[in-house]
Amino acid sequence: MLDLFVTGVDEYSNKIFVTAGLAATMQSLGYSCGVYKPVDICAVENNGYIQSPDLLFVKFVDPYIKTYFSYLFKSNSAPILAAAAEKTEIKKNNILADFQKIQDINECLIVDGVCGLASPLGKNFLEDDMIKMLDLPLLLVVSAKTANINNILLTINHATETGINVRGVILNSYPKINEDVNLKLIPKLVEEYTNTKVLGILPEFDKNLNPNDLITEILNGVDVEGVFNLRIAKLQM
Repeated sequence: MLDLFVTGVDEYSNKIFVTAGLAATMQSLGYSCGVYKPVDICAVENNGYIQSPDLLFVKFVDPYIKTYFSYLFKSNSAPILAAAAEKTEIKKNNILADFQKIQDINECLIVDGVCGLASPLGKNFLEDDMIKMLDLPLLLVVSAKTANINNILLTINHATETGINVRGVILNSYPKINEDVNLKLIPKLVEEYTNTKVLGILPEFDKNLNPNDLITEILNGVDVEGVFNLRIAKLQM
């Protein structure tokens, strides 16, 4: 199974472009792919149904990607607060059971987090606890717009110290014309001060993008084989 957990250093990482892009790219390479959001916030109501904007975007990029969620809340608060506002408790066992049900029906399953490793989901239950419970490697997404090397290194080191397998980092929303010396140094500093590789650098995206353009950027800007720890025959042609 090609399973992966994607989260951001902060809530402004725009990681959904990475999640949707990777899922669509793997679909294009012949792997059936699903995207699972155990917990999501900022839900919208449409024709009487509550929907996740992130999962709607995934479907926009590729309608054949299977999408799943366990908890979906309307509030823009931290998950534990959003759940309390709707008189709901986020339960570890429910997430684990849902994950196990869908894990074997997708060759590639990308689990998309909420707001970062320390996001509280319930009592004694943070996002990093969920990653460990699901036993998944972690892909960390960093927005160049909000990049802070201190936060990046702290997040990577915290994940490593708690036993999470950090697969790598993708730098997102990176300006195509970049004269910021500090920003240019981020990939070098990440690899120099941690045991983690920068597996990709992507430009800023708009949600009205052409899905094919997103796939092209992923193929050109990301080490897809490194992300999934897999040699992909179609990429060797």
